[in-house]
Amino acid sequence: MTRPGNGVTEMATWSLRLLGVGNAAAVELGSAMATIERDGRPWLTIDCGGEGLTAFEATYGDVPRALFMTHAHMDHIAGFERLFVSAWFDPARRGEVRLYVPVTLLPLLHQRVASYPNALAEGGVNFWDAFRVIPVSDHFWHDGQRLEVFPARHHWPDSAFGLRLRGSLVWTGDTRPIPEMLAKFAAADELVAHDCALEGNPSHSGIEDLEREYPRELLDRCVLYHYASAAEGVQLRARGYRVGMQGDVIRLRAPAQVPPQG
Repeated sequence: MTRPGNGVTEMATWSLRLLGVGNAAAVELGSAMATIERDGRPWLTIDCGGEGLTAFEATYGDVPRALFMTHAHMDHIAGFERLFVSAWFDPARRGEVRLYVPVTLLPLLHQRVASYPNALAEGGVNFWDAFRVIPVSDHFWHDGQRLEVFPARHHWPDSAFGLRLRGSLVWTGDTRPIPEMLAKFAAADELVAHDCALEGNPSHSGIEDLEREYPRELLDRCVLYHYASAAEGVQLRARGYRVGMQGDVIRLRAPAQVPPQG
């Protein structure tokens, strides 16, 4: 992507800021959440955990203006009540915070964050009035860029999703290994931010799972997050892997240009 200015064509810079890298129990590592930045400013935030939202506000001095939701577990959505209050009581934000939500995730998200009687005690407000909810299926457009959405393997079919910014980033979300998905959606040399702890379980990947399921070339492009403790991160690094830390800013390649009809 280029931006004209004073007769000079400039390439935008893209990065991924890790707002939290821990699993649901690793509060000291922050809830797993990240922001894609363009030219150092927040462009699209992934999920809205409680600790992650605090880290976002501390970093940018604002609340997210555009978010993609991967799934509806509380460590990924617990910041929504605060985000509602921030958006509703600021006329400049009200109804303008964009939420890109996979269609099958909408009922779960509504049940967990929006169905409490009366979003405000005095009534007269629907929870979603504070937001601009955009249901998505296999892709969506954000600020001129096409992003792809794919199912992950986490608890139950069609309840958790990953995100691809083609040529730049793949974010798996919480998942078991998904080799078939990544063969398709991580085929353009993207950085792959992957759920991975030292030990796997029925809902999350362990490092031996990834080593068994993925080729070395893909593992070399992975940055691991959603692990259980700082000590576990040290052990994953000792095995030769790139492990994300809260606050890391990772430079990304510029996204591939996809025509509007793509």
